[in-house]
Amino acid sequence: MRLPLPQFATDSRRPDHIAEVIETSTTQFLAQCLEPETLSFPVMPPFGSWVKSLDEESGNKILGIVTYATTTPIDSVHRARALGLSLSDLREQQPQIFAMLKTEFRAAIVGFETSQNMVNGNGQNLGKIYQFLPPRPPQIHQAVYQCQPTEIVYFSEQVEFLRILLQVKEAPSEALIAAAIREIYLLRKADRDWLVKVGRTLSILLKDDYDRLQYILSQVTL
Repeated sequence: MRLPLPQFATDSRRPDHIAEVIETSTTQFLAQCLEPETLSFPVMPPFGSWVKSLDEESGNKILGIVTYATTTPIDSVHRARALGLSLSDLREQQPQIFAMLKTEFRAAIVGFETSQNMVNGNGQNLGKIYQFLPPRPPQIHQAVYQCQPTEIVYFSEQVEFLRILLQVKEAPSEALIAAAIREIYLLRKADRDWLVKVGRTLSILLKDDYDRLQYILSQVTL
């Protein structure tokens, strides 16, 4: 049984600090969402959204894509049961419910960024991007953050990470790739040239599976 994460002072917590690594492996990590300050459920990151953590020993920023999320009771023996109450009713009549549940998500590691002394036009530090598995995943108990739009756009200049997503076993890879592409396409303000590059890359990776390619591309609608 997993116990709830201890909640310390949150005054200094960054708004994008959403979770903490509780299991880690070469290809993915499991994170538990931090409890909100108010009586509400932790915010579950969307399927296909981008998150990041850190390998402190190397200084590498590890980037991942959410492949699965779940909210379950902390007590693994007893299941939650329907109460027939609204969220506001739960706050008034059953406030202990919020402390009895945990939200967790898995993220597939799609690459990493090394620390370098490069600065872009917006004054942000940029490292070198590698779209393959890092030497080490983030350590356990490392903070997990939502990726900023500029980080996602910068990382997605190349699209070799699609090869990794095609190999994900814990989620429907076609839907996962489509969700990731949709988010990037929006952040890139409907950059048609980038989308064409994605289509060409996928056509090479899936040259022997036209039906699968068509299924992915059919989901990339805005």
